[in-house]
Amino acid sequence: MREHTMNAAIAAAVLLLSALPAIAQEPPRWSLAIHGGAGVIERAGMTPEQDAAYRVALNRALEAGAAVLRDGGAAMDAVQAAVEVMEDDPLFNAGRGAVFTAAGRNELDAAVMDGTDLRAGSVAGLTRTRHPIAAARAVMERSPHVMLAGEGADAFAASVGLEQVDPAWFFTERRWQSLAQILRQRGDPIPPRPAGAPAPGGAMAEAAQPPLNERKYGTVGAVALDVQGRLAAATSTGGTTGKRWGRIGDAPVIGAGTYASNTDGCAVSATGAGEYFIRSTVARDICVRTREGATPQQAAEAEIADVGSIGGDGGVIVMGRDGTFGFAMNTSGMYRGAVGQDRPATVAIYGDEAPR
Repeated sequence: MREHTMNAAIAAAVLLLSALPAIAQEPPRWSLAIHGGAGVIERAGMTPEQDAAYRVALNRALEAGAAVLRDGGAAMDAVQAAVEVMEDDPLFNAGRGAVFTAAGRNELDAAVMDGTDLRAGSVAGLTRTRHPIAAARAVMERSPHVMLAGEGADAFAASVGLEQVDPAWFFTERRWQSLAQILRQRGDPIPPRPAGAPAPGGAMAEAAQPPLNERKYGTVGAVALDVQGRLAAATSTGGTTGKRWGRIGDAPVIGAGTYASNTDGCAVSATGAGEYFIRSTVARDICVRTREGATPQQAAEAEIADVGSIGGDGGVIVMGRDGTFGFAMNTSGMYRGAVGQDRPATVAIYGDEAPR
């Protein structure tokens, strides 16, 4: 009898223990955060129409990524979907709407990283590929390399079937006028208007376009966690207005403007003064902080403080392995938003707004 009782107890214990993994392996709740650039973005400098236009644009990007995650899709697909929406929106400095170099060209950079296996891909100096973020992903998945630049990057993108456009497709009047303004201030010559560009005062002169003196970093990015527990990050940018000599910022530099690691428990996309973010290895350092026990918000704030200590400014978005996210900036604003399985979509522009 005693042996029977002991056997029954052991069987019950085994049954209980066998149930524990199922409890521990409950699927994570999907989550997505995006940004559309940080900088001097203040209520006094935005009309109601401009404010509303940015909020609509951010919500559109959030929904594109959320639609993927809501259906059980991959974090990588979600961040690409969200970023492509912003690359096609002239409000942001990425893809269409990118700033111009001193030579009067749009040179586009982007990067992606998969947190599950640390695969990454990036591109710099694209001039013809409609979606730089798609090119970065193709480098990761369809080449033996991590970074491609210039004509070779465009040629690779074309070779794998990514949409190519005339460089004039990226043109927006307000970005061109911003370039002219900066070159005049520097005493540099203004290059000829790009071939194929629309006549001045054309369709891109909508009231919702921000003023020319807006001082912001228009890089766009997204970080996500899917229901399989996979983390991913994506960043895309046109760089800085009037850049010269083939300048490349932090966005396509893995570990500076973009990073993701399931082991460390974070995914990061940054926006700001790229030279400082590169020197501070911002994205990688944030993931080190989360690995050591910091929350995404704590890690983001600490790293941005370090960037500020050497003279840099900008912001970051961070996604944790449990779906919690963090936003941090040392500027007056950052276009940003978040959505999750257990939270509705919210967007913000100014520093004192949630999500923070």
